[in-house]
Amino acid sequence: MSKYIVGLTGGIGSGKTTVANQFAELGIELVDADIIARKVVEKGSDGLKKIVLRHGQKLLQPSGELDRAALREIVFDNEKERLWLNNLLHPMIRNAMLLAVKNAKSAYVIMIVPLLFENGLDSLVNTTLVVDIPPHEQIARTAKRDGVESAQVERIIASQIDRNTRLSKADNVIENTQSPEALRDTVQLLHLRYLAQASSA
Repeated sequence: MSKYIVGLTGGIGSGKTTVANQFAELGIELVDADIIARKVVEKGSDGLKKIVLRHGQKLLQPSGELDRAALREIVFDNEKERLWLNNLLHPMIRNAMLLAVKNAKSAYVIMIVPLLFENGLDSLVNTTLVVDIPPHEQIARTAKRDGVESAQVERIIASQIDRNTRLSKADNVIENTQSPEALRDTVQLLHLRYLAQASSA
C-alpha cells in the first residue's frame, strides 16, 4: 500500500488516545482498531448476524445491539469459541482498517491497534510507535479510569504482550511520564520525522 502507516500501540492505560489525539491536532488522520471492531458487530452488520447464528438471540440486547458482556462470558474460558470469533472478526477488522487507510487524505496515517504485535498487524505498517509507562502507573491509571479493581487490570496486562518484548519491537517509543508540554514536543518531533519518511517512501 502506498500510504505511509504508523502503527501506534501500547499497554492498557498507557495513554495511546492522548498521543493519537495530538497527532490528529496536527492534521493526521487516525484509524482506530477499537472503533472499527465495534462497527463490524454493530446492529445489522454481517458480523453480528453470524455471531447470532452461532450463539442465538440471547446475545442480543432488547435494542438489537450485541450484548458484549454475554459474548465475553462465552469466549473468555472457551478457546474453541474464542478462535472461532477471532477468525470471523479479525479479517473484517483488518479489511475495514485498510480501506480507511486507503481513503485517508493526510500525508501519513496513524493506525491505533492495542494488540498490534499480538495479532501480527505490525506487518501492515511502515513503522511502529509504542506509548510506554511503568506497570504500576498503568494499573493505577486504568483502575481509576474504568472504576475497576487493580487485580482485574493486572490480568489484562498479563494477557497482553510483555512490556520488554513490546519495547524491543518498537521503532519509536514515547515515554508517557513526561509533562504535557514535553509530550507535545515529542509528538511534534515525531510528526516531522514521519512527514519526511512518508515523502521519501
